[in-house]
Amino acid sequence: MAVPGRVLAAQGFAVYVPHYFERTDTTVADFAAAKRHFPAWMKTIWDAVSFVVRQPHVDPERVALLGISLGAYLSLSSAAIDDRIKAVVDFFGGFPKEMKLFTRRFCPVLILHGEEDDTVPVTEAHHLQRILEKKNIPYEMKIYPGAGHGFNQETMHDAGQRSLNFLKKHLGGTAPR
Repeated sequence: MAVPGRVLAAQGFAVYVPHYFERTDTTVADFAAAKRHFPAWMKTIWDAVSFVVRQPHVDPERVALLGISLGAYLSLSSAAIDDRIKAVVDFFGGFPKEMKLFTRRFCPVLILHGEEDDTVPVTEAHHLQRILEKKNIPYEMKIYPGAGHGFNQETMHDAGQRSLNFLKKHLGGTAPR
């Protein structure tokens, strides 16, 4: 699933991949593990953003997160409390209902989800859409008919292009150098 990262890197974006499972020695994230380790994984995202914004080739005012599945939940949750994050691309994830109590802000979000996702139901995308609309936050959403929890090559190509266009739009037009 590294395709979106490759697309963005090829366009000049600085791409970093935090390995949040390493913080908790986790190999599989079932619901119980996710619930137990979510705060530690959020700390990993916070630490990763702190590292990234200090890099000389990174504009700290143009930081976005792209999350896939659990990574999208973490990305959206992080963006709700960290104003350094200016945009989020959500690949078949969602926003935890528990974060409602902690949400301080939101940023523009691109929601990409499969209509037939049986791991993270498409209702999660619609739940996020309602939150963004209620808060008047810019968002774009593409629900892919027939797609599940993961995209085929054609759908991934489209999602990658949408991600690129969305990030250029919300981070200032062109990829950072």
